[in-house]
Amino acid sequence: MRPLTEEETRVMFEKIARYIGENLQLLVDQPDGIYCFHLHNDQVYYVSEKIMKLAANISGDKLVSLGSCFGKVTKTHKFWLHVTALDYLAPYAKYKVWIKPGAEQSFLCGNHVLKCGLGRITENTSQYQGVAVYSMADIPLRFGVAAKSTQDCRKVDPMAIVVFHQADFGEYVRHEETLT
Repeated sequence: MRPLTEEETRVMFEKIARYIGENLQLLVDQPDGIYCFHLHNDQVYYVSEKIMKLAANISGDKLVSLGSCFGKVTKTHKFWLHVTALDYLAPYAKYKVWIKPGAEQSFLCGNHVLKCGLGRITENTSQYQGVAVYSMADIPLRFGVAAKSTQDCRKVDPMAIVVFHQADFGEYVRHEETLT
């Protein structure tokens, strides 16, 4: 396990900033200590510095994972955000979308959010802005990218896509055979 390089850190923070904006500092400076990002087998892990120091005694080939997996750095130096980061990023999300209860199952199956399934959307959400998708009970369900701005959502067809799918909790069920 090693710290991220400058390029990897920049790419990762740019991706995370699409969802939480300037709240990025709150992710690192938590009330219970400072948290950091480390790379292990192309996976980026979010871990407290206290635990990181304790894990320094374990050899890299014996270490399976440490902390919470935030995403993956690809061979082309892009960062893919995993749904396991949702619990950490959703509270700081600047732009949110809430979906109706009847449409949740469809969205958890990997489909895009349609206008007919949209419950609410944060004001002033711009097109192609990263959003956190919540149920109407305020449970974070997935990441997405706004296909339409808030103003455009008010006047589009009910079957128009308003949020593009990025990652959701249904991925565990859909890819169950590859996880075992």
